Amino acid sequence: MKQFKTESKKLLDLMINSIYTNREIFLRELISNASDALDKLSFEAIKDPALGIDQSSLAISVSFDKDARTVTVSDNGIGMTAEELEKNLGTIAHSGSEAFKEANAEHQGDAIDIIGQFGVGFYSSFMVAERVRVVSRALGASSASAWESDGVKGYTVAAARDDERPGADDHGTDVTLVLRPSTEGDDTDRFLSEWGLRDLVRRYSNYVRHPIRMMVTKSRQKPKPEDAGDDWKPEYEQYEELETLNSMTPIWKRRQSEVKQEDYDEFYQTSFHDWADPARTISFHAEGALSYDALLFIPSQRPFDLYSKDFEKGLALYSSNVLIQEKCADLVPDHYNFVRGVVDSPDVTLNISRETLQQNSQLRAIARRIEKKIGSELAALRDDDREAYEKFFDNFGRSLKFGIYSSYGSKASDLADLLLFWSAKEGRLVTLKEYAAAMPEGQDKIYFAAGDSRERLEKVPAVTSALAHGHDVLLCTQDVDEFMFQAMRSYHQDAVAGDSEHAGTDERDLELANVANADLDFATEDEKAEAKKATSEHQELFDELKEDLGERVSSVRIAAGLGDAPATIAAEGPVSLEMERVISQGPDADQAPKAKRVLQLNAAHPVFGKLVAAKDAGDADRLKLLGSILYDQALLVEGLPIEDPIEFAKNVTKLM
Repeated sequence: MKQFKTESKKLLDLMINSIYTNREIFLRELISNASDALDKLSFEAIKDPALGIDQSSLAISVSFDKDARTVTVSDNGIGMTAEELEKNLGTIAHSGSEAFKEANAEHQGDAIDIIGQFGVGFYSSFMVAERVRVVSRALGASSASAWESDGVKGYTVAAARDDERPGADDHGTDVTLVLRPSTEGDDTDRFLSEWGLRDLVRRYSNYVRHPIRMMVTKSRQKPKPEDAGDDWKPEYEQYEELETLNSMTPIWKRRQSEVKQEDYDEFYQTSFHDWADPARTISFHAEGALSYDALLFIPSQRPFDLYSKDFEKGLALYSSNVLIQEKCADLVPDHYNFVRGVVDSPDVTLNISRETLQQNSQLRAIARRIEKKIGSELAALRDDDREAYEKFFDNFGRSLKFGIYSSYGSKASDLADLLLFWSAKEGRLVTLKEYAAAMPEGQDKIYFAAGDSRERLEKVPAVTSALAHGHDVLLCTQDVDEFMFQAMRSYHQDAVAGDSEHAGTDERDLELANVANADLDFATEDEKAEAKKATSEHQELFDELKEDLGERVSSVRIAAGLGDAPATIAAEGPVSLEMERVISQGPDADQAPKAKRVLQLNAAHPVFGKLVAAKDAGDADRLKLLGSILYDQALLVEGLPIEDPIEFAKNVTKLM
């Protein structure tokens, strides 16, 4: 018995137990090696037609023997001599495929697409096998040779048995694995079944360019006997048939003009387990220093777990048609976490296990292109089919908003124009660009209101006041909205030229302002003058109300232009009322920051006269009662909880 070259025991043990994290990829590695052997033979056949190789016959076969506990992967490729068996399998990390690629680098392409790189994929067999036997006959060799090992003590290389690839045309390789017994934590029995092997081929090697065949058991109805009576019942029999398990030609490598949308829809539904067609299909090819194919899908409905912590984003990453990662999270940003699809590149530098990438710079370059492509496709959907885009935004708009918030506003330039908000004035969804284009002359802010429902927000005094003074308000009902606006701070409006209604608008940055902010004032000059007069005349009243309300408010003041509302609650400072409400619903609510509340009174409302009368009469108890009721009432209008509902009910009863 020969020993492995290098520090074999340590290195082999490291590879078997450390390099690979997923035991089931052993079949992927063996099929990839078989595919390389077929490609090498195909290349030789192109160079020398006299070899007479029928390339249509090149194939990989997979079989199993449940009783003997063996799995065999065979090919009719170029094969190996005894010397090559020892060199390629006896020397760990020596890659015959890599050497072949280097020697024929100028021919890499359609005619030859070698997968192997590191010369260690074969040894993944020992993750599931207690013994491996490789029988190979090189093209033109007089006989076959056998390599055998238990992966621990060493290996043997000898002449193959007389019944192993005996004919001159039996070039190729058989790799037979004797599987370990199943244990509680390591179920190897699943690899000794048709469905188990079929599943592994479909998941990892479905797009290997050569057919992968397996003898499968099927059932069919027996012919009806000629003398069968009326009571004859159909009988069935089982039979075996050689079946191709893989589809070979990946849909993402076919020209778009050759693929119907129905084909894309079927691939999407089958591959990503969705019963609905995608809302948008994106297919493109890139060439250059980094070549790749990408096929992306924007779903038409939101996965039920999209916004749960268990949701995994990512695109399927292939290299030379072999699956490397089922969900490569680095290929798509968080704000496009809903996008599904495939990226296939022969140029990405894989790590030794081919389960992850070695150079993140390559992945980042692909990811940047993908991000831009998705953004441009969404913008086209917004402009070409507004109804479909609004449906998309209803499903996935939160992800776009969170992308701006989580990036501290750095993604605003990419995502801001993809956002939609409900316009209180127009009664429909509008973009920020559409809002800005419709603003009256002199307006330099984009106004929004945040709350739990659109219906309630439409009735909030701050919103009705803004509308009454000619300003539109965006009604925001998702918990991320105001946090996103704070991260954005402003919206950049491009200059408008040409013959449009808003031609002549200069380029500018528009501040994003919450209408519930105490510093905002929509009042006319006359309303402001009246409010200023009332403030100077009744400052003692405000001071007393502030003292009665205590720390519940930071101040009490007059606000102009409140319409028919007797009082409102506004906030000053960085924390708004809605932000306080959202944060208080999360963990550590007792430590959540509080908004600085301002009780704003309407001097034009009859209730203000009641306050003044109580103050002038020296009735401190009645003034305190009225102030407390107005404060709680204003909280209810804003959709905020009152601190003591029982006390509020008692105060209303006293007033009655």
